[in-house]
Amino acid sequence: MSDGAGAPQLTEGGARFSVHAPDASALWLCLFDAQDGEARVPMERGANGVWHVAAAGVGAGARYGLRADGPYDPPAGLWFDPDKLLLDPYATAIDRPFVYDPALAAPRGQGGDTAALMPKGVLEAGLPPVALRPPLFTPGGLIYELHVRGFTMRHPDVPAAQRGTIAALGHPAVIAHLKALHVSAVELMPINAWIDERHLGPLGLTNYWGYNPVSWFAIDPRLAPGGMAELRQAVAALHDAGIGVLLDMVYNHDGESDSQGPTLSLRGLDARGAFRHAADGRLINDTGTGNSIACNAPAMRHIILASLRHFVQQAGVDGFRFDLGPALGRMDHGFDPDAPLLQAMRADPVLADRVMIAEPWDVGPGGYQLGRFPAPWLEWNDRYRDDMRRFWRGDAGMAGAFATRIAGSSDIFPDERSRTVNFLAAHDGFTLADLTAHVQRHNDANGEQNRDGHGENFSWNNGVEGASDDPAIRAARQRDVMALLATLFCSRGTIMLSAGDEFGRSQQGNNNAYAQDNAISWIGWDNRDMVLEAHAFALAALRASEPDLHGIAALTDADVEWLDEAGYPLTVTQWEDPDRRRIVLRYRQSGLAICVNGSSEPCRFHLPHGAAEAAARSILVSRPER
Repeated sequence: MSDGAGAPQLTEGGARFSVHAPDASALWLCLFDAQDGEARVPMERGANGVWHVAAAGVGAGARYGLRADGPYDPPAGLWFDPDKLLLDPYATAIDRPFVYDPALAAPRGQGGDTAALMPKGVLEAGLPPVALRPPLFTPGGLIYELHVRGFTMRHPDVPAAQRGTIAALGHPAVIAHLKALHVSAVELMPINAWIDERHLGPLGLTNYWGYNPVSWFAIDPRLAPGGMAELRQAVAALHDAGIGVLLDMVYNHDGESDSQGPTLSLRGLDARGAFRHAADGRLINDTGTGNSIACNAPAMRHIILASLRHFVQQAGVDGFRFDLGPALGRMDHGFDPDAPLLQAMRADPVLADRVMIAEPWDVGPGGYQLGRFPAPWLEWNDRYRDDMRRFWRGDAGMAGAFATRIAGSSDIFPDERSRTVNFLAAHDGFTLADLTAHVQRHNDANGEQNRDGHGENFSWNNGVEGASDDPAIRAARQRDVMALLATLFCSRGTIMLSAGDEFGRSQQGNNNAYAQDNAISWIGWDNRDMVLEAHAFALAALRASEPDLHGIAALTDADVEWLDEAGYPLTVTQWEDPDRRRIVLRYRQSGLAICVNGSSEPCRFHLPHGAAEAAARSILVSRPER
């Protein structure tokens, strides 16, 4: 994982393996035959803590693992145990998914051999590199966040054998829907091989979202039975339709968790180098998952960069979104926007032009870094999410915040070009429909007594908590979602829509459905709200035709004017009125006017210039009347 370490290389007559394990006293390459018989080949220590072996007669398709010996002192960050079969951190494929078993976490000498419990790495020759071209996605477009499995598990037009897989993303019916929304890029929730957290099995649950990776190279076989070739074909089909592909990557932690977690890969090879530790030897937990990757340690920086290049060169992806992004820039003194890893990502010839999007917060000290990632990084803007929700909920004094957010959040991104990713809902939290139907979270199915998930969602329920058969309540909720969608599509900068929100997808009030691999999470294509969907399609077409709406240049007073409903410039008194719910944003050059009515009462807007001209260049963002 440092100089000389990397993915196995096929050679004439065999293969060469190299593994970074500086604290190990012995390392073995473990080769498995078709009957799972194991042959151990000793590896030799080389420079910089890298072990090597040239294995004769080993070719593509061979299954393998690693074993390491050395001191066993967990409080000191040393976990060597030759009974634990380990996955090569650079393995590009595995033969089956990970399944948690307590024996994987047993102390040395107590759990027995884990070879039967562990997926094996599969030696691959690799595909010919994709011819690189500029990313299809450009800032200002629409990102469509989706979960590969849940997106098509219930899609009636996708063949049953493809449902829930990456291959389904290339199906004509899927692409037609994305095209109708004018999607610029799909953002795939994690596709890397992951393992369940240990508390889920006893609850009868599994990790559905995939934010618990073991490998940063291997795709989980459950999502892509065809491996990298399947991803590559799906990316090509989406590219042919003009749609980019972004991957959600999790480098802030791995699935080996805390001191009670399983030993699967990095922990058994280089725990002291791979994870961040406190002065007393304890694992630092800036992620809430049990461990934190030392992203700026040279060895980890090397593997992170290599895995990103792997998906660009092998599949042609356009870019990446990074879960708990501050981990990428965290140094001993805190977050640093000029951290070595962040600099290396922009200097790398393969990665330099790729789209990079940060989730700019984690739970560590100084973990909230919205607006601090270096340009041209894009950043998820939770201030946009919360302020827009509060405005439409009816909170007092939100007119100024609404105006700032819809215009590109210049208070957060004062650059010449706004780097905001505006979103109202994402995988983590209420769906857009549930936002208007639930004041409280309803996560009982997660088995944690409804204690998990966000407690404050800035949501409302229109008078009844949860599902309702009352036509008036259902209509009010639909109008709310229509207003929220109109707000998003009229907002300056990049926007992100969570899959299914365009037609009223519900998770029954569960705002943390990470463990719900079932109908709670799977998108129901047969029962979608067709009125809402048509509204979203119309908004998408409008946004695509209006450069003002998807522009990313910072707005100044010379570009826009802010008016009241009578067509006059808003005064300071009006801006400070806690009950103001009506605003007009008018672009001076084009004349386009966005008329916002956040109240429940209808309003007639009066705009400058001729009535016909003003009406033709205006968009009403409101709860539409029946």
